[in-house]
Amino acid sequence: MRILLVEDDPMIGEAVATALKDAAYAVDWVRDGMAASHTLEVGEHQAVLLDLGLPGRDGLDVLRRLRQTGASLPVIVITARDSVEDRIKGLDLGADDYLVKPFDIDELLARMRAVIRREGGHAAPLLSNGRVSLDPASREARCDDVAVLLSAREFALLQALLLRPGTILTRAELEERIYGWNEEVESNAVDFLIHGVRRKLGAHVIKNVRGAGWLVDKLA
Repeated sequence: MRILLVEDDPMIGEAVATALKDAAYAVDWVRDGMAASHTLEVGEHQAVLLDLGLPGRDGLDVLRRLRQTGASLPVIVITARDSVEDRIKGLDLGADDYLVKPFDIDELLARMRAVIRREGGHAAPLLSNGRVSLDPASREARCDDVAVLLSAREFALLQALLLRPGTILTRAELEERIYGWNEEVESNAVDFLIHGVRRKLGAHVIKNVRGAGWLVDKLA
């Protein structure tokens, strides 16, 4: 899962980026509103953490421009603006959630899991295709009677597939969801991660469609 962090405060940005990486997210960090808008035009991310008091372009303007394109990308505002009016304005402009600084990182991660679930059409806290299930809070995966803990990147790969069961994801699409801008990706990285998940849960869990990519079956 690839996250765009838009935050101009270096201490807060570093702390949030580190926490996201520790929670198995790929993170790209920009520090001003113009860079955020340009990045969002590319459409590489699955969620945005957006500060409001940004240089170059205010975060509310970034949000307004994003929603005017019709993008449904989940956006959580993270800001020191704590008035009711600011919260109402942010939510009315299309934010999915609004979190006031200072905040607890665990709460931020829980809110992220919730908005990402909603965007993927999943109301339950577990992602599942009816046979394979994944707990985003603990990184525990389960298939039949087997329950295992996945590495951060194994989790990111299986999460990407379970968010869209029955849909083939190409190598490039999986790499985009697992790795950030500054992370080197070896040519066989996706194959290595798939091998790891299959070794832990069974070879049938992830299917290869030759010449196209990989998927998990849509069973339910």
